[in-house]
Amino acid sequence: MSLFRLDGSIRVEGSASRAIADIVEREWRAGNPDAPVTRRHVGTEPLPATAWADAVSGSYLTADQRTPAQSEAAALAATLADELADAEALLFAVPLYNFGVSQHVKTYVDMVITDPRFGPRAEAPTIGKPAVLVTVRGGNYSAGTPREGWDHATSWMRRILEDVWGMDLRVVERDFTLVGVNPALDSFTEMAAELKETAEREAAEHGRLLTSARAAA
Repeated sequence: MSLFRLDGSIRVEGSASRAIADIVEREWRAGNPDAPVTRRHVGTEPLPATAWADAVSGSYLTADQRTPAQSEAAALAATLADELADAEALLFAVPLYNFGVSQHVKTYVDMVITDPRFGPRAEAPTIGKPAVLVTVRGGNYSAGTPREGWDHATSWMRRILEDVWGMDLRVVERDFTLVGVNPALDSFTEMAAELKETAEREAAEHGRLLTSARAAA
């Protein structure tokens, strides 16, 4: 059983989303000790800035009509699509940036969609595959808080992974990751610790389900 993992954090060290995703992978790894993992770190190793535009413009042309840049973009899109199609389980770690999904993750998704297998009207090769989305937020965006409704990333990612690409998705969310970093949030230390513990517990449960869900399919 193979795993594909996407990380969207721009942090090289100390990433909260990566730490939660590590728990998911650890539990999945316990049931698949020798299975391969394909990793794509679009936050620290972003895709070329012009790749999406080149892939889209090149999609209207035959292969022999494309510029070298368009051909390279099409090949990159195919590689990204292959990584998803070949995996039996999928893990996405996507932190909230400025109330939305980061440009690196958005570019990644847009690039994959340029591949015919993953377009909005295609039957994606990921339909029914077990997947986990890990998302973290610096503040608290839950119901009843002043920032309720300001997270415009998580619902968008769910639409892509569940509705467009058809994955059997579970989501782990953690708020208040900036507690201990931003002094203005010091009064929420106890709540942040509880939210972290809950997210870690859910990550472990979902990691185990990544294996059992596919085994039961």
